[in-house]
Amino acid sequence: MSKSKVSIVKYEKPLESVRKLIESINLFDEIPKDAKVFIKPNIVYWNRFTNFPKWGVITSSRVIEDVVVLLKEHGIDDISIGEGIVTGDVKDTETAADAFEKLGYNVLKEKYGVNPINTFQRPFEKVDLGTGFTTKFSSDALAADVVIDIPVLKTHSQAVVTLGFKNLKGLISQPSRKKFHSADPEKDLHYNVAQLPNKLKKVITILDGIYTLERGPAIDGKAHRTNILVASADILSADMVGSKLLGIEPTDVPHLVVAAKARKRPMDLSDVEIVGEKIEDLATHHEWDFIYNEEGDLPLPLLRIGVKGLKYRKYDSSLCTYCSGINGMLLLIIKNAWQSRKGKPFDNVEFLNGKLQEPTPGMNKTILIGQCQCNKNKDHPDIKEMIPIKGCPPSMEDVRHAFSQIGIELPGGMLDNTNRSGAGYLMAKYKGRPEFEESFFQIA
Repeated sequence: MSKSKVSIVKYEKPLESVRKLIESINLFDEIPKDAKVFIKPNIVYWNRFTNFPKWGVITSSRVIEDVVVLLKEHGIDDISIGEGIVTGDVKDTETAADAFEKLGYNVLKEKYGVNPINTFQRPFEKVDLGTGFTTKFSSDALAADVVIDIPVLKTHSQAVVTLGFKNLKGLISQPSRKKFHSADPEKDLHYNVAQLPNKLKKVITILDGIYTLERGPAIDGKAHRTNILVASADILSADMVGSKLLGIEPTDVPHLVVAAKARKRPMDLSDVEIVGEKIEDLATHHEWDFIYNEEGDLPLPLLRIGVKGLKYRKYDSSLCTYCSGINGMLLLIIKNAWQSRKGKPFDNVEFLNGKLQEPTPGMNKTILIGQCQCNKNKDHPDIKEMIPIKGCPPSMEDVRHAFSQIGIELPGGMLDNTNRSGAGYLMAKYKGRPEFEESFFQIA
């Protein structure tokens, strides 16, 4: 049996490095000139009101343009680039338009004829991925002869890593994304993610590790300038190599274990041929998990400052993107409120999230985050006082009301302003570090 080839190169120069990556394993040679090619970047977050850290979070426009140039050199003209960006409002089209403009995707259209697609504004097709529910998948991606999957090389707080497999989740509808975070103990998020490439005609995976991210996938992670590029015609091989480069064994990544088992593949890379750089020369350990106390009911940062009278249960894989998006904001509010309370304990308050968690007996107040929690535990006998934060995603007004009921008053408009501009403060940790360049996310 022939081995799957994976190319690893150090990023050194625009175009030249990606060319070396592609040509070292003849990655584009088998793509017919009349093929429909769909490029799938990773835009896990976008804020059109303020600048925010993109390093290690968003696929660099530099790599995207280099891939387009090489496709054009191979005589391939039918090229689309598409993403469905998560926003709080399902009707929001301005965020995607702003992202495409500022990341240079509209320039790609002008220079090379590339078609930018907001997948949420395009048709979806119902497909059976064997997940136990019907998935609505991007029609444009399903129709493509080749999907070029270009995620960032980064970790993920639920999926351990988010590489080729996980990046394809951006090709399904919003309701399907929520269903992927299933409460089913067998067909859970990890199982479901492993099924994502199965209905696509051909997937080429290119991992953009110019910047890598630990404790990802979002802007509050820690980015590193790593200068690594990885590519393969085999998505599992690419992701196993990518995981090793992040210092994480593929056997510790549940969705890769599921995918390898389905493909009857070993996970020790014994059936993979590495071309170019050696993994052991480039691998650096990246943390992926957010640490909680032993009981799993208080994050380490809150434990360190001595928070008392409050439990904030650790998320699991059933917490979907739309609730996890406000998780960090809620924890920041609690942290600031505790500091202003000067050591006064909360009144035995518990926060629950996701689709699995149940209340702890004896708590005075139980805050249910999101519609899934409200539906699951609204009549639970162990809840003395229920405080629902309804909605999918939760409404900011309900967040404000919930915190008021536990003695934390939030100024009017504070949450909305945080949503609009709060990401900007995270730029401070990269100030004065010239290796973090905005130019990688621009196209001239």
